[in-house]
Amino acid sequence: MKATATANSNIALVKYWGKRDKELILPMNGSVSMTLDKLFTKTTVEFSEKLAKDEFVLGGKKFAGNEDEFSEVKAFLDLVRQKAKTRARAKVVSENNFPTAAGLASSASGYAALALAAGKAAGLEPDAKELSMLARRGSGSASRSIFGGFVEWVKGKKKDGSDCYAKQIASPEHWPEFTMITTIVSSAEKKVKSRAGMAQTVANCPLYRGWLDSVDKDIADVKKGILQKDFSLVGRTAEHNCLKMHATMIATPPGIIYWQPSTMRIIHAVQAFRDEGLECYFTIDAGPQVKVMCLQKDAKKIEAKLNAIEGVKETHACKAGGKARLVQEHLF
Repeated sequence: MKATATANSNIALVKYWGKRDKELILPMNGSVSMTLDKLFTKTTVEFSEKLAKDEFVLGGKKFAGNEDEFSEVKAFLDLVRQKAKTRARAKVVSENNFPTAAGLASSASGYAALALAAGKAAGLEPDAKELSMLARRGSGSASRSIFGGFVEWVKGKKKDGSDCYAKQIASPEHWPEFTMITTIVSSAEKKVKSRAGMAQTVANCPLYRGWLDSVDKDIADVKKGILQKDFSLVGRTAEHNCLKMHATMIATPPGIIYWQPSTMRIIHAVQAFRDEGLECYFTIDAGPQVKVMCLQKDAKKIEAKLNAIEGVKETHACKAGGKARLVQEHLF
């Protein structure tokens, strides 16, 4: 069978950083995100007894052998095969409409689309919660991209991960004024991938305990802010949470510093905008790209100011996007 799915990227307002179980991808802390309407992955999967081995093509590039990307996708397909009780090999073709592995959550949209397409192609019929748990096995943040709008990933406590999944806090229609402007300052793949960076931080950072002790309050405040449409509360909390996460990376020997000069220019610009009475806040994942949160009434003015900053290559003003879904137009 063949199936094609699309899933949107998501940006965490309260970050996930660190795993308590690397194989099951169980997080040390919960997180909250916004699914973005303009950044997405499209993936087609076909299982066939005629294939001698798995095939994986991403953005027109064929991966094979011992490359990390191929090994990770193959391991995920093995998990789907195990659940579907099949030994058929698969062909996977995937495309992102934004830079891959550059700090824009391409693994989130990528594995959410792969989970939905592979599950359908293999004959599985998981509900949204089960699909979220399946996507999590490819990339933790992918559990959140199964859903649209504003989403919480519950960390859970059980060793088997059966209580670790994402769920929707509010639909995309709940808060249409909330805008996330993504800036792209570099399309290069980051040198330290998130998985390696997380493991390094958990093992070596002297500040990590403080991060864990403060995250639950951040989650409660952001959820409250979303439900009450309190932009100042969401923005302030998300910005501070982002800085705390990056502080743990920077304080990890050897220091993990994703920021570039353009990243710092945007950070200082956002602070200056606020001083001028233009309310906006920034957040940054594991990469150099800054995302700026604002309300729709200020979005055009802020986006124009961001595009004038040295080093900003492009911007995308995003609203809350929809859930992962099956589509009819295949990539092969």
